Amino acid sequence: MRFAKLQMVVFSTLSAAISIGGLAYIFMDPPAYLHATRQGVPYFTPQVINPADGKALDLNMLVRHYQGKDKS
Repeated sequence: MRFAKLQMVVFSTLSAAISIGGLAYIFMDPPAYLHATRQGVPYFTPQVINPADGKALDLNMLVRHYQGKDKS
């Protein structure tokens, strides 16, 4: 029973170290897909459907429109 307990301690310690290391990596050097524009919109955001006519709209255009920076 002693060897099985040692295996479980090693496994759980290794799992915790990998999890903490992964979270630290994400917070220190975030991947490119987590970056956002100046308005806070992520770079790889899908287009949004306009409910009035069903056309796809760029989310950055909508943000600029509601901030008053887009005159269309």
